[in-house]
Amino acid sequence: MWAPDHTRVSVVLEGSDERNPEHVRRSEFPLEAEGPHDDPSRSGYFSGRFPASAGDRYRFRLDGGETLYPDPASRFQPEGPHGPSEVIDPAGFAWSDRSWTGLELAGQVLYELHIGTFTPQGTFAGAAEQLPALRELGITALEIMPVADFPGAYGWGYDGVDLFAPSRLYGRPDDFRRFVDRAHALGLGVILDVVYNHIGPDGNYLPAYSSAYFTDSHQTPWGDAINFDGEGSGPVREFFVSNAGYWIEEFHLDGLRLDAVHAIYDDSQEHVVHELTRRSRERAGDRSILVFIENEDQEADFARPAKHGTGAVDGLWNDDYHHAAKVALSDRGGAYYTDFRGSPQELISASKFGYLFQGQPYVHTHGRRGSPALDLSPRSFVTYLDNHDQVANAGGGRRAHMLSDPGTLRALTAFLLLGPGTPLLFQGQEFAATSPFFFFADHNRELAPLVRKGRAGFMTMFPPFSGVDGSAILPNPDDQEAFAASKLNPDERQGHESVLRLHRDLLRLRREDPVIRLQGRLGLDGAVLTDDAFLLRCFGEGEDRLLVINLGRSRPLRPAAEPLLAPPLGTRWGVLWSSESPAYGGMGTPDPITSEGWWLPGRTALLFGPK
Repeated sequence: MWAPDHTRVSVVLEGSDERNPEHVRRSEFPLEAEGPHDDPSRSGYFSGRFPASAGDRYRFRLDGGETLYPDPASRFQPEGPHGPSEVIDPAGFAWSDRSWTGLELAGQVLYELHIGTFTPQGTFAGAAEQLPALRELGITALEIMPVADFPGAYGWGYDGVDLFAPSRLYGRPDDFRRFVDRAHALGLGVILDVVYNHIGPDGNYLPAYSSAYFTDSHQTPWGDAINFDGEGSGPVREFFVSNAGYWIEEFHLDGLRLDAVHAIYDDSQEHVVHELTRRSRERAGDRSILVFIENEDQEADFARPAKHGTGAVDGLWNDDYHHAAKVALSDRGGAYYTDFRGSPQELISASKFGYLFQGQPYVHTHGRRGSPALDLSPRSFVTYLDNHDQVANAGGGRRAHMLSDPGTLRALTAFLLLGPGTPLLFQGQEFAATSPFFFFADHNRELAPLVRKGRAGFMTMFPPFSGVDGSAILPNPDDQEAFAASKLNPDERQGHESVLRLHRDLLRLRREDPVIRLQGRLGLDGAVLTDDAFLLRCFGEGEDRLLVINLGRSRPLRPAAEPLLAPPLGTRWGVLWSSESPAYGGMGTPDPITSEGWWLPGRTALLFGPK
């Protein structure tokens, strides 16, 4: 235990009297200070051994005070963050995934889910039951929203306070292991969303052990920043770096998604993101893992292996791609959509180059945004039409299919799933779930009004909510109905077969087509055809693929003065796939290439191959 602000630390072991279960027996064991005379890096640490068994509960006493504190590195909090910690045997689970080798970036299709709302049960066990359906769909890796324990009965998980403890709301630690083991048996990887930019406001006991955990030298939108580079930051860094390795090692996870790294402030010689990425790879052993980051500042340098070696991350969440696609799909505007038109050129550039803003002025923030990323491959960018933030924020809980006409949505779904990036689907997207996804957080009486007010203020950035009482449109975050309404109904898969078939067929093409599966590695280019239409051409070995998308009305393309439209020598283009297939709810597709030229059917995506 690192507790440099204290001179005495002891462990209080708690057990129930068999004759009187309500009576708690306590045994106290003092820990010894590790002095700097042995190792300066151990200054402020206390350690010791005492008899305990898996299932025992314990807390810490500091300087002989009356208050008992949970373990900040607790592996489980059976009564929540304010209760005692439980001794967990990390080696007690019988894994069956010895042959699992992990994940490589090429070919991945991610699926973001929130354990509490992914199924009616809202548990690891309930989620495990749905894994075969995701595998059959064509998903390759699950991205789990944060599971670190937090107070209350529900929440997104981004206000976690016990970073080593899977939330008791979803099950016990071995239930999470069982979920991962089942996923691996089905050929699915599991990536965990982790939050290292702040700690939640309720149940955070780190400051009780050391004032060095946080710093006022930097500020995040959620309060004081974590001290990764100031005085006493060495043990702080170790706490978070070891947490990253812990999830990989003890839960056999296949990677991490780091939340909002733009709010992880670190001026050290090696940024903590690179250090924890290296540690995670070390803990994975022979397994290969993937590390993705969300970074509003769009700093591409995090993903450069030549500079950072094994500390380089594998992928970058690409909000620019989302914003351009969402404007094209739904004509969203305002807030962070201000700088996007949803134009064909934006969509082409997002496919080829990842970030659209790589250092240009950005009106929304009145400054420059991004850094050069032209050297990164398209598959280094995670692309999406929906994710947890974008559904809850800009759509007020409404999903992409609730904001668009069916034809445009089908066309942009093809753009996403046949494109060269690493696509991500949000839970329920594959079957057009009718349930919304709201922001929900079960905070205490003091915090709930503040969160409610902050959320209402945030939502006024978006035109639909500007000047309107948000509570009249959206449920309050602390309203249980916001949580209950966000739960998926897996049975809807049976009622929405055409949407499910669309996603399944596209993912099969992505997986099996000899050119699409290359993700542009042999060449990718694009061209604007009209104000609403564009093409992407993927080059292969001996044959190419041409994806033509028209987001406007049906129209002839005359003249067709674009060399990327020309088929390979000695061939003509034939339609391999159409988003207007009746199988997906479309009206069918006449031959778009006639003796008189090209015809672009409206709100349609067409994939061509040479014949």
